[in-house]
Amino acid sequence: MQLRDVTEAIKVRIRNPAKLRNLELFLLLIAWAIGGAAMVLVQLGALQRIDIFPLQLAAGLGILTFAMHIALRVVAREADAIILPVATVLNGLGIAMIYRIDIGEGLTGWDSAAMRQIVWTALALVTAIAAIVLIRNHRVLARYRYVAMAVALILLVLPLIPGLGRTINGATVWISVGGFASFQPGELAKIALAIFFAGYLMTARDSLSVVGRRFLGIRFPRLRDLGPILLVWGMCMLVLVFQRDLGTAMLYFGLFLVMIYVATGRRSWMFIGVGLVAVGGVAAYFSLGYVQRRIHAWVHAFDPEVFLAPGGSYQIVQGVFGMAHGELLGTGLGLGRPGLTPYANSDYIIPSLGEELGLTGMFAILGLYLVLVSRGLRIGFQGPDDFTKLLGVGLAFVIALQVFIVVGGVTRLIPLTGLTTPFLAAGGSSLLANWLIVALLLRLSDSVRGRGIA
Repeated sequence: MQLRDVTEAIKVRIRNPAKLRNLELFLLLIAWAIGGAAMVLVQLGALQRIDIFPLQLAAGLGILTFAMHIALRVVAREADAIILPVATVLNGLGIAMIYRIDIGEGLTGWDSAAMRQIVWTALALVTAIAAIVLIRNHRVLARYRYVAMAVALILLVLPLIPGLGRTINGATVWISVGGFASFQPGELAKIALAIFFAGYLMTARDSLSVVGRRFLGIRFPRLRDLGPILLVWGMCMLVLVFQRDLGTAMLYFGLFLVMIYVATGRRSWMFIGVGLVAVGGVAAYFSLGYVQRRIHAWVHAFDPEVFLAPGGSYQIVQGVFGMAHGELLGTGLGLGRPGLTPYANSDYIIPSLGEELGLTGMFAILGLYLVLVSRGLRIGFQGPDDFTKLLGVGLAFVIALQVFIVVGGVTRLIPLTGLTTPFLAAGGSSLLANWLIVALLLRLSDSVRGRGIA
């Protein structure tokens, strides 16, 4: 009887990974079909003909995602089956919309953002495949938590180096790569920070969660235990001051705040974090002119003086009008005028998609992000150890927070920040970072399921 039970258990262990990978392949077929159909519809709507060359390039990306699927079959057979197809759909829709905006502006070849986006996507997929193959045990990353912290700090400082950093639209967050491309190292810094936070909180959670004094029914940490959160708060303020990048500062601090709350379960950390955000926000508003302009453009977007002022609300209003023009079902791919909004293929790609896909299309895209983030959180919360739990939650939350900051900014829920939309917006650094997050989540999920956790 015991031998039969063991045999059945072995059969289940063999069949389940095959089912997961087969499901993933089926969903990938759907993802490829959606991406290809979007490219064809863009061409029919904007050009009234079909150009084979861009479709061939998109097919090459499909081959790379298939190679990633094969790699998962070999080295991570029990990895999550939903994450890769969802990321593929989002990336494909982003390329189609960027290509559509290039057509409207008459851009071709390397001058077109779509061509650069395809090349960066290929590089990102190759990097993600390498990460899946080389990182067989993600727990070794915990040993290098302080190395990750040092790497994150170096990446943040790089744009401030004279001759290397580039200032675009007032923000110094890019570096020049070979004189022909720009790269935003802060996108990779968020992964390094997630690894550092997970490794640090794994070892310090007891002192951060148990020791402290009660006040108004809430246990607050000791003053000396406030060091980490004060350090991160100070780092975010420095990013805000020297790089003039409000969105990145919000992203880093929000990431640490959520991870420390997950690690300790103490509401006091949330109160302290919100208090520091309030103090930093008020100080930034009264001392930094560009923060004031962002707030005024947000609150008084439809004021004619703010609308016509340099750095005013022109972009915000154009994006809102574009989404309103899309109504419920959109104008159709290739049939709208998203190019009227500045930076329609990067900062404002969500309004561009909203105009041509409508409110229904935007809800579908946000639903895909919801699925992606929920799978990442599920992987984290089911992790068998603290490091896996914290890293999984941190990586998933950084995508969720970035989407919230971007969508909240373009819909006037919060001030506009200039962050890129994961997988959709034009930008090689964002693609590289987010595909690495996908690779790490897949590696974590294989470890979770490999221990018998569904």
